[in-house]
Amino acid sequence: MTEFTVNSTICGFVHKIHGSKKGNKIIVDIETPCEKIKKFSHMEVPMMEILDIKNNYVIDRAQEAQCSSNCLVPCAVLNLCRMESGFLAKSLVKKAGSISIEFDEV
Repeated sequence: MTEFTVNSTICGFVHKIHGSKKGNKIIVDIETPCEKIKKFSHMEVPMMEILDIKNNYVIDRAQEAQCSSNCLVPCAVLNLCRMESGFLAKSLVKKAGSISIEFDEV
């Protein structure tokens, strides 16, 4: 089981993402106050459909839910799926800590 917390400071929402591997799928559940994210808050993600950004199960579901292009949740779900499927080492993620985007003033 992998769990992430996503702090979407731009929209003000905090999302809790849970996932675990079951056969050749990653079962993902998202606790969220966001109506768009709720539209795809439960997914059974095929492991082999997370590798490419173009033909990607998670990105397709986010697009169907009309998520904005700056939404961090699809990226977090992809990282969770990659960890659960073994394509991304949990030890590497633990060592790296959190992921952030810092906006520099222009």
